[in-house]
Amino acid sequence: MGAPNGSEVMASRVLGSPLAAAAAIATAMVALSGCSIFGSGTARQVTNSNDVGRDETGGIGVNAYLWRAALATVNFMPLSSADPYGGIINTDWYANPAKPDERFKVTVYILDTRLRADGVSCAVFKETKVGGVWATAPVSQDTNIQLENAILAKARELRLQTIE
Repeated sequence: MGAPNGSEVMASRVLGSPLAAAAAIATAMVALSGCSIFGSGTARQVTNSNDVGRDETGGIGVNAYLWRAALATVNFMPLSSADPYGGIINTDWYANPAKPDERFKVTVYILDTRLRADGVSCAVFKETKVGGVWATAPVSQDTNIQLENAILAKARELRLQTIE
């Protein structure tokens, strides 16, 4: 190896100083404090067990009222899977007997341990039979919202029944 150049000598002198090392660490911490790794004001608030009582969660991972309301709302459809800790309910395909050429499938996501309007999200899937083959059909966003509102209304009703 050859002799160190001027920039290598300067770097070793600056980083060798305890004051410079402390300044470099402080600068790095300030720069990293804006990163999302340390959290941000827009991050979802996590509730601890003191914020939500057992009657709200029912010992499961999501809000018990939303969970029970979601199951009650989609009870006419065959249930494919239900995960009370993850908060996901999947139905199997359901065809209304009055319209056998059209079928629906629903996925309900319970997103919170609190009873909140943004604590539930729904995805409705639709297929229509064309030429004997099931084909994906569009679903109005309003359908998802109506299902979410029906679940929320039922959850509020269940909550009121426990208060009385």
